[in-house]
Amino acid sequence: MTVLDRIDLDKIVEVFEATGYVVIPGLYSPEALDELQGAMESLQAKVASGELDPTFAGNEFVGAFEGDAPPFVHYVVNVTALSAPAHVAFYHPLVLSLMERCLGPDYWLFCPDGRGVVYQDARPGQGMTYTRIGWHSDHQSRPNSDIWPGVALTVHLDATSPANGFLRVLPGSHKLTTEAMPLGFEKVPGEVGIYCDRGDVILHHCDLWHSAARATEDAPGGIRRHLRGSFMGGREPGPGELEPFNKNAMR
Repeated sequence: MTVLDRIDLDKIVEVFEATGYVVIPGLYSPEALDELQGAMESLQAKVASGELDPTFAGNEFVGAFEGDAPPFVHYVVNVTALSAPAHVAFYHPLVLSLMERCLGPDYWLFCPDGRGVVYQDARPGQGMTYTRIGWHSDHQSRPNSDIWPGVALTVHLDATSPANGFLRVLPGSHKLTTEAMPLGFEKVPGEVGIYCDRGDVILHHCDLWHSAARATEDAPGGIRRHLRGSFMGGREPGPGELEPFNKNAMR
């Protein structure tokens, strides 16, 4: 029996449409997760050593922790093009079935400026540019574009907790406007924290209010690694057509 046989797609879509997000466990074997993690660590090392061009880390995402040589790389872009295990994980048959159900048959992978699916290694420290993020919706990043709707996909390589940070969401907020959305990290009535296990996949709607809490421990307990990207259901822009990124969320 395959994963697709065991998982109720109708129920997943029902939960997603009602709450704006859903957590899916059990898509990957422990062996596949180990292979994926090893591949991502290899990409980190190759960018840090110069074997891969620094643009694969977006330049600003190569952070120097004191004493690190080479500098620590905590953000690698377009990993599904660089890594077969990442491509297999992100294009899992169940994921693609859900994208078709949620976005229609013409869905496509969002790849602004060649970034596509990114691998993030978030941990506390002065060298990091990604430790937390304030309340926002993905739609706000390019509010006037016709690329929407979209569904973000996060594949967790570490279980999440207060120790290493976690996603905060307001269930059902994808049906609201953003007028009452806080500008920072305030507590929102009705919000929930999503604690994931290793290998869990989160899908969230482009209009869902969400934020990410900062880790409370140093490494290794404070490490939070995952792959993240989005599939879109609107019009795919041609070269030079994409609206510039609106950095709307507080860091």
